[in-house]
Parts: sequence; structure tokens; C-alpha cells
Amino acid sequence: MNFTIHLHQKTNQNLNHTPMKNLIIASFIVLGLSTVQAQNVTLNVKLRPIQTLVINTAQRSVDLEYASKDDYKNGVTSTNTDHLNIYSTGGFEVKVKSATASMTNGGKTINTNSIQLTPTAGTAALTGATYTALNLSADDKVLVTSTTGGVDKKISVAYKGAGADAYLDNYIAGQTPTVYTTELTYTIVSK
Repeated sequence: MNFTIHLHQKTNQNLNHTPMKNLIIASFIVLGLSTVQAQNVTLNVKLRPIQTLVINTAQRSVDLEYASKDDYKNGVTSTNTDHLNIYSTGGFEVKVKSATASMTNGGKTINTNSIQLTPTAGTAALTGATYTALNLSADDKVLVTSTTGGVDKKISVAYKGAGADAYLDNYIAGQTPTVYTTELTYTIVSK
């Protein structure tokens, strides 16, 4: 009977020091001694200004045609819906200028500042935009200002020629019609 008890005690000693228990204890020691290393990365998001302005291809030529007494008296307007298409990252200005201060034909002259441009919101309107009617000039003038950007935003522009018979003496006999021409340049800049 003594023999059995002694064997049982020896078995309990072996259970207290099993290889699995030694492995767990060794793992805690190793983990406790190891250090954690970290590295940092700097992430930069770099935004550059992008502005595009596209003139409606069907409206690249605008005609102000005087064909009646009322046209000479009241002036003529050509309204161009969705004339300009804008893409801008952030606020911007749209400017316009004429290539010349006056248009000539056969020694006669029409001043470009007798033509008025009136911008309005197009079918895809800009949020918070300011539209400014202006008379053409050979110098850049601000037509539209926006504090926010936009994607495929539209601006309509009405061109109005002078009334009050201002062009009455500008017709040249034998020319049907007499044509006065200038090129307009629209630009967009970030603001």
C-alpha cells in the first residue's frame, strides 16, 4: 500500500512540470522581453487648381443681325443658353475681352464697348456665383465670379448690340450684309 501512495505523489510532481506548462512559461518570458517596433509614414494629399472653360461648339459664332427699323431702334439680342461649360477645383473668375477696341469695315467703325454681355445661370447652375453684365472691352473684364468650384456647370450669355439707331450710318452700300467682326477671348482663373 505504501508503494501505491508513493507512485501517486510522483505522478503529481510530474503533472506540475509538464512540457506544455514549461512552453507556456517560456513564451511569457520571451514575449515580455521582446520590444515592439513601429515606423511612421507621412501621407500628403496635394491638390492643384484645375479650371477648364469650354464654349458650346454650336455657339462659336454669335450674330447680331439688324434687319428692321425696330432692330436699329431697340438693339438686337442673341441669347446663348449654356454658352460656357465650367470645371473648377475651388473658386474662380471668368473673364472676357475683345481682340480689338473697335470693329472696322470700309473705313467705318463700331466700338466694341457698344456690345453688352449679360451672363446668367445655365441649366446646371453654379452655387453662390455672381454674374456681372458688362460692355465689351479690349481689356479683360470679370463676367462671373464664384467662391466654390463645380463640375460641368453652365453659364448662359446674352449678347446685345446697341439700340437708339447707333449703327444707322454703319451700313455700306453694296454689302449685303455689312459685317463688323471681332474675336472674343474667355478665360478662367482660380480665385
